[in-house]
Amino acid sequence: MEQQATIYVAGHRGMVGSAIVRNLQAKGYENIITRTSSELDLRNQAAVAHFFATEKPAYVFLAAAKVGGILANNTYRAEFLYDNLMIESNIIHSAYQNKVTKLLFLGSSCIYPKMAPQPLREESLLTGLLEPTNEPYAIAKIAGIKLCEAYRSQYGANFISAMPTNLYGPNDNYDLQGSHVLPALIRKFHDAKINNLPTVEVWGTGSPRREFLHADDLADACVFLMNNYNEELFVNIGTGEDVTIRELAELVQEVVGYEGELRWNTDKPDGTPRKLMDVSRLHALGWKHTTDLRQGLEVTYQDFLANEELYVE
Repeated sequence: MEQQATIYVAGHRGMVGSAIVRNLQAKGYENIITRTSSELDLRNQAAVAHFFATEKPAYVFLAAAKVGGILANNTYRAEFLYDNLMIESNIIHSAYQNKVTKLLFLGSSCIYPKMAPQPLREESLLTGLLEPTNEPYAIAKIAGIKLCEAYRSQYGANFISAMPTNLYGPNDNYDLQGSHVLPALIRKFHDAKINNLPTVEVWGTGSPRREFLHADDLADACVFLMNNYNEELFVNIGTGEDVTIRELAELVQEVVGYEGELRWNTDKPDGTPRKLMDVSRLHALGWKHTTDLRQGLEVTYQDFLANEELYVE
């Protein structure tokens, strides 16, 4: 990307989009376009078409999405499917119509079959059944990958896709009704600490294994791919390392400084038994994460404390 190129970051207020904006600015990119959801409803085809025709971005980071944890995914199944299908379809099609130089679509590791061999290789897509609790979201993300492949195949558009692992960092969602496991744990332990609660409930058995990547590392990988990758096959972005949910909970407990007990509610679902990314392709391209989990958690909790009034309503 040229330093003066016009770059549109869709979803700039979210954890991923805001990290991409920070990374671009740190690298000297100044011509960054953003719109809030109140300024531009990405589900509205006509509005998105008008935006692209007016602004003519050269590069697009498609980080906008309706996201959430197991509870939100399983409760708002229609919204997760419809909203994400509309957002990605409108942006990808308008990017093609307005001759965008390059687009990067961000998916999710939940696109892989529930029982796919570990670690998850890019070639495992569509080889088995999805995890039922987040199937609508996964289907929407798979559709986004296939849209990029189809526009590349039919029109020669340089649209690429990347699949990040579980993420955390500044501007995460700490709403216990809709958040992912790591921010939910930070919020639970923090609330228990300040309220002197004797126990904290954690869902499931603690046995599933998960991989976690700091959002700033993801953003750096995205900018790296935008500058260095032009192939059809999507690329996994992760650390290649995982921990059990029990190990994660104990680490978050330690970072937050909560001294009570953990209570595991085994009536609640575990979700997918394991999700670890095979990141060998990304490593072979020359990129590797730099933030280890404990360091990332400490920085993230300090950000939570500094912005608690924004994160907790």
